[in-house]
Amino acid sequence: MSEIYNFILRLRAIRDYRPEPLSDEDLEAILEAGRWTGSSKNRQNWSFVAVTDPERLQELAEHGDFTQPIRDSAAAIVLVSERGGTMFDIGRAAQNMMLAAEAIGVASCPITFHREKGARRLVGAPMGSQARYGIALGYPAPNARPRKMGGRKAAEAVIRLDSR
Repeated sequence: MSEIYNFILRLRAIRDYRPEPLSDEDLEAILEAGRWTGSSKNRQNWSFVAVTDPERLQELAEHGDFTQPIRDSAAAIVLVSERGGTMFDIGRAAQNMMLAAEAIGVASCPITFHREKGARRLVGAPMGSQARYGIALGYPAPNARPRKMGGRKAAEAVIRLDSR
């Protein structure tokens, strides 16, 4: 298989970060990967809000139930689905940003904001938009590892071929 294919299969959420800010160059590269993600009918009904202030990261973490990675991160990106946007497109953008982060040595962890309206208000997203998902980012701590290496379900448990 190709290097790219294997790179995709190896991506894992990392939750342990070094206590240093992300460089502007790295953050911009990750955001650019999101901006270039394909979207349904090329509508690009999204915006990405980068949060880097430590106090704001703590405030943002209050809007989810499992947000310790945001509390510990150097930055977080809130993925805002604008009016008419789809969660499918938000997921595509999130995965592209996480892959881009990994490619440049930045660890990432997807986050759900269970109190989405509060997250939306905090980042100044407009009414009618949704701010349900985010990505915690940081340079990986020396011993950073995925929390659970459970593998994957067997292919036959999740893949079905529809043939007559």
